[in-house]
Order: sequence, then C-alpha cells, then structure tokens
Amino acid sequence: MSSNHDRTNPDAWEALYLDQSIPVDMVAKSYMIKDLRSWSRNYLLIPIKLFANILLAIIMTVKRILPFQFSAYQIMHRSAAFFLDYFVSPEACYLIVRHICLGSNVINFLIDNGPDQNIPKSKLYPRTISDLAHNAFLEHDLILYNFIFDYNAAQIHNPFWLEDLKKKGLNYDSIQAIDIDIDISQRGWFKILDLESAIELFKVFYSLCLTSDEFARAVLSLQFDENFGCYVSAITQDYKWNHVIANRHPLAPNSPFNAARDLFLHGIITEALHCYLELRKLSLG
Repeated sequence: MSSNHDRTNPDAWEALYLDQSIPVDMVAKSYMIKDLRSWSRNYLLIPIKLFANILLAIIMTVKRILPFQFSAYQIMHRSAAFFLDYFVSPEACYLIVRHICLGSNVINFLIDNGPDQNIPKSKLYPRTISDLAHNAFLEHDLILYNFIFDYNAAQIHNPFWLEDLKKKGLNYDSIQAIDIDIDISQRGWFKILDLESAIELFKVFYSLCLTSDEFARAVLSLQFDENFGCYVSAITQDYKWNHVIANRHPLAPNSPFNAARDLFLHGIITEALHCYLELRKLSLG
C-alpha cells in the first residue's frame, strides 16, 4: 500500500485530519487541527487552567457567601467580544461563531420534525465577533432551555407525532450552510490564544458576570448533548452514531471546574452531529 507520509515517523495530527471515521466539516476540522497544534495550547493551557480554576474557586465562594446576587450581561458579552477580537486566534474565533450557528440549525431541525412546528425557532446566527456582543452567549443558553420546555410539552400534547413524521418524511431545510465573516489571515501581535485556553479564561469572567444559578445552568447545559442526541436519533431512527457523544448524564452534573473542557467537547460533538445531518440530507439527493 503506497503512501506519501513518513512510515517511520507518521504525523499524528495529519492522520487525525485525514481520518473519516467520525465525519466533520473539513474546513472546520482544518482549523481544529491548527488550533490543537498551536504553541499556546502546548505551553500556556496548563498554567492558564490552574490560574483559571483558582480564580473560579474564589469567585464561586464569594458569590455564595454574599447575601445578594448580581449579573452583568452587557459587560460580559462586550468584554468577550473584545477578548476574542484582540487575544484569540482567528481559527478559534471562527469555530466559536460557527458553533452558535450550528446550534441554531440543530434546534430548528428538531422543530421542523418535532411534535409542534409552531415552537419558536432560533434566529441566532452571528456572522462576526462583533455580533456576539449582543447577548449571544446568554441567548444561546436560553434558546436551548426554552426549546426543551416547549418540545417536551408538545410531545405530551401530541403523543403520536413520531408516527405522523414517518408518514410525511423528514425535513432537512434547517440544515443549511453557515455564513461567517471572519478573516482567518488577520493576525495581530496578541491574537495567539487557542480555543481551550480562551474558554478556560472566559469561564472565570462568565462566573463573575452571572448569578450562581445562571452559571450552574450554563455549566449543566453542556451535558444536554446526550439529550439532544436522543432527540435527533428518535427522529432519524438511527442510534448508531451516538457513541461520539462524550458529554452525558445531566442527572449527574459535572464540576464547574471542568466546564471549559466540557464546552470544548460540546463544540466537537455539535460539529459531528451537524455533519451527520448534512450527510443524511445529501443522501436524499
């Protein structure tokens, strides 16, 4: 079997990029691999993680001791946009904006094929980092939780919806191309942070700018990957792909100190789920 790679010293990252066992959009995957290979992830991630978790412990302790709760949504989102614009690599910024759009596609797909097509759809489709400044992260969480309430109420009112769906077939209109306006070639002196390092730092600011309950809700939302995987599988009648879901069991909540890693995995799982739906849509011609 011929190959152009060095068989005595194969490149692990190139192998990961070429492997198609878990399909992912190839452009997004190329940015993921570049992000994983970055020097900031290799040299800064561990000290950043230690620093972030110490700060997180202090903030969470103080906020639980205080007799009042406070939040600062606008400051949080504007600061996040500034942080991403000036300190985070273009590839990581692209993946963050893309992730929010993919989440909207998946939720809208579930509504199109669910027990009630009148459930409000997600209209959250940022194109730039500046778009994130308009409460995008908070809205992303609220859309997820409100969808769960609406979707499960609709299932109770329409218990035979899956039988109806089988008769009319699936609607893939919401699985659409993502339009993102981020210049990957635009690199400043300080735009060096990889995705996971950036998330580690931002989780600290997130915990500061949200109430304790809101932060806990945001952390728990990451484990709803398993629930959404089950929603999709019930519609497609295909559970063979669910092994790719790593964030599971929301009834056993993870520690907020693992939130950055869980969010990192959440992004990869969303990419895999969306690609799975894209491939099913293509198979229909």
